[in-house]
Amino acid sequence: MPSEPGAKRPVTLDDVARHAGVSQPTASRVLNGSARKVAESYRERVLAAARQLGYTPNLPAQAMARGTSRTVALVISLIADPYFSAMAAEIMKQAEAIGLHVSIAVTERHAERELDLVRELRGQQPRAIILAGTGYVDPPSEQDLIDELRRYEETGGRVVLISRNDLPFETVDFDNHEGARQLAREVARLGYHRCLVLGSATPLLSMQRRVDGFVQGLIESGAGDARVHHPEFSWVGARDYILSLTDDELRDLQLVFAVTDDMALGALAGLRERGLRIPEDVGVAGFDDISTLRDVVPKLTTVHVDLAAVAEEAVYRATTHDPDLVRRTAPAYPVLRDSTPPIRPGV
Repeated sequence: MPSEPGAKRPVTLDDVARHAGVSQPTASRVLNGSARKVAESYRERVLAAARQLGYTPNLPAQAMARGTSRTVALVISLIADPYFSAMAAEIMKQAEAIGLHVSIAVTERHAERELDLVRELRGQQPRAIILAGTGYVDPPSEQDLIDELRRYEETGGRVVLISRNDLPFETVDFDNHEGARQLAREVARLGYHRCLVLGSATPLLSMQRRVDGFVQGLIESGAGDARVHHPEFSWVGARDYILSLTDDELRDLQLVFAVTDDMALGALAGLRERGLRIPEDVGVAGFDDISTLRDVVPKLTTVHVDLAAVAEEAVYRATTHDPDLVRRTAPAYPVLRDSTPPIRPGV
């Protein structure tokens, strides 16, 4: 079938080799970064031909020739989520500091999409794949995902997980359960006993661990159990749930704990729409300590996660083969702020 008028065929490696007067393997060694040496005169001719013809290297072929790639693939759940955007920014900063690039793929919190993305990435042969999305309570394709990642490792790639231990690969974790448990103990000490916990309607492992940890902390403190609900996992979901509560249910609350800061801010907005004052009428707490909290009034009590340290460790493990490395759990600890003042006399 003839090409359309004006259509231009992409320049190939063969075109560059012919233009430079060298063999195709020689042109490939120059342009795809092979470790094999090429005479400087040939190298200059190939580079000059590539510039003149406007040749763009095939990145997967380049990775194969080098035996490695300068790209790290980051798979996250949502780019619009403040936590994941902050995580992506930190990983990009750490990777660029050692001369690597980061490509970002977004799962939209769908297990099947995560599997499809890993399959695509395996064909692109990045140096490493970092999975920073949260794992699922009952993933429909877990074994398929494990198999794809194993095949990728067999070709020399490295797999690193962040804050998920549902898969048998290198992991940089932070303790969701313990961070939430410690927060619950702290707010119970301040006098908060009648608590509403906003979890996630999406069955995510790390979010369930935060719910479980907070409930356990309240029980250990003698504050009793908490009311747990699982609205849509978003700012809007938390706000809408608060708006759905009756006046009596709201009056009975002393604290709303949401499993992310984003949801906590949604809950705070809903409480204000219902005419409640924060923290005079009800306290609010979250988890993650995202950077945008600095603009929130009152300052939000939360659980701090050192994303810079997590990202640094993840990039190091993604680019270093050290069989003696052990799984590291980064600390997650409560930070008490203005949204949860003491309500117990004498505290």
